[in-house]
Amino acid sequence: MDPVTLTTPRLLLRTVGPHDADAVYAAVQDPDIQRWTTIPSPYLPEHAHGFTNKLVPDSWADGSMFTFGVFLPDAEELVGMVALTMRAPGVTEVGFWAAKAHRGNGYITEATIAASRWAFTRLSVDRVEWRAEVGNAASLATAQKAGFTMEGTLRSAMINKGVHRDCWVASLLPSDIALPSTAPYIPAHTISPSDT
Repeated sequence: MDPVTLTTPRLLLRTVGPHDADAVYAAVQDPDIQRWTTIPSPYLPEHAHGFTNKLVPDSWADGSMFTFGVFLPDAEELVGMVALTMRAPGVTEVGFWAAKAHRGNGYITEATIAASRWAFTRLSVDRVEWRAEVGNAASLATAQKAGFTMEGTLRSAMINKGVHRDCWVASLLPSDIALPSTAPYIPAHTISPSDT
């Protein structure tokens, strides 16, 4: 698939390329991004170049991941990143980070909603999952503000820096943002173990 550009009232979401490598490298020097994401640490210039020159375009081309740089449109200043990784037919997982100077403005929440809406309407996705290591309160707050519903904690469900870690999982469905699903959905009724 060819990369697409999305806009919101405050943001421009577009693919990143070689000309963005320095901005990506600078933003990702933040210890919080390196701690809570699965990016390499330490994050070196060659990591940023590999990401912008190869990983992002190759993943768009093969349809495995759709990465959007999140920019302030006037100056094209990088404020963060949102990526949708295809996990199964009809299911994508969202991941994101915000540059330190731009946290607290709701930019990544806004970008996550826009990217999810695009996935629902253009990729035939019926479920966007969010996962984050238990303890990543900032990521949890962003997901909840974007309308994701918490589903629980998965034990040893992610690997970060070579260590298995527990993670929170939440989901966003098309109906959560007033969109139709590609197939009917009937939610299960809550059944307690004593009911079985």
